[in-house]
Amino acid sequence: MSYFCKNIIFFILIQAIAITLLIDSSSCESNNSHHDLWLITWHVHTVNGLRNGKILLVHCKSKDNDLGIHNLTVGTEFSWKFKLNFFGGTLFWCYMAHDNFHATLDVFREIEGFFDDCNYGDCIWTAKDDGIYLRKGNVDQLREEWKQGGLW
Repeated sequence: MSYFCKNIIFFILIQAIAITLLIDSSSCESNNSHHDLWLITWHVHTVNGLRNGKILLVHCKSKDNDLGIHNLTVGTEFSWKFKLNFFGGTLFWCYMAHDNFHATLDVFREIEGFFDDCNYGDCIWTAKDDGIYLRKGNVDQLREEWKQGGLW
């Protein structure tokens, strides 16, 4: 089969998938259907909610992106935004540390529980003296306790 014919078949296949997605999403009654999730711009916030002027070290990554190391003063945040990977599997994780304590956690994972926990758009993680919390609605929920030990 020639290169031209393969490209035509590929183009037709993509058009058929796009039409199917449009038809499925227009007939879906849920505002947060699976087809709509990849259209959302997601935001992840890491907030220093520690007391006594402690500096929070934050280092976040995905498979494709290293977002760098950030030293946050009390009350400040490091945040970023993104869209879901069209082919699935979007994942961001962070290492956080202060004084002689540290924690590593997934701050966004492309699974239904995270969509709801992140209020379908904003994942707000706050480091407090006893651990790291995720805001769900108006309530901060403890998700990860600090582990004692040296940095990294």
